[in-house]
Amino acid sequence: MNTMVIGIAGGTGSGKTTLTRRLKEMFGKDVSIIYHDNYYKQHDNMPYEERCLLNYDHPDAFDTNLFIEHLTQLKEGKSVECPVYDYTIHNRTDETVVVHPASVIIVEGILIFSSPVLCDLMDIKVFVDTDADVRILRRIVRDVNKRGRTLESVINQYLSTVKPMHEQFVEPSKCRADIIIPEGGKNRVAFEMLVHRVASHLGEASETTDL
Repeated sequence: MNTMVIGIAGGTGSGKTTLTRRLKEMFGKDVSIIYHDNYYKQHDNMPYEERCLLNYDHPDAFDTNLFIEHLTQLKEGKSVECPVYDYTIHNRTDETVVVHPASVIIVEGILIFSSPVLCDLMDIKVFVDTDADVRILRRIVRDVNKRGRTLESVINQYLSTVKPMHEQFVEPSKCRADIIIPEGGKNRVAFEMLVHRVASHLGEASETTDL
């Protein structure tokens, strides 16, 4: 299978998920998505109160080796059983989701460009760049409405780990990007450029299959 891997990174609330979903909606079954967030390390032996205090914005919070293994298998045309992470309990669930290989695989996460090995598996690296004030407001709305957090806990987490880790790891990883997109999925011109690139790849893949 002629697979193209697109990495979509950016800070929390930057709009990378919107961009990812729009590409999926546009190309359907030709696109598979694998989220780095689902590969947060498992902490079954740690009580919830302690899990709340962990730094989830450091590269060490992720099982990136497993993530790389699964992405490699997808590129080889093999399906993988992806773990499922539950933000409300700060831990993985017992469930897995099967991700199938596709002509285009989108890799999404805040820290995917921090790993040189992971970057080497990507054909296009996109960094979604959004103003910090916009990102924190989006995060507050998302975490309070969808993840059962309190306003105070979101603000405390942002100031204690999210902001400093963004400055230490996420922002510097932007230098590895091939494309930097302000405002993510809402940037029409940038989105259309990506759509054109994906469509070209799918056309080339189809021609190769027909030979």
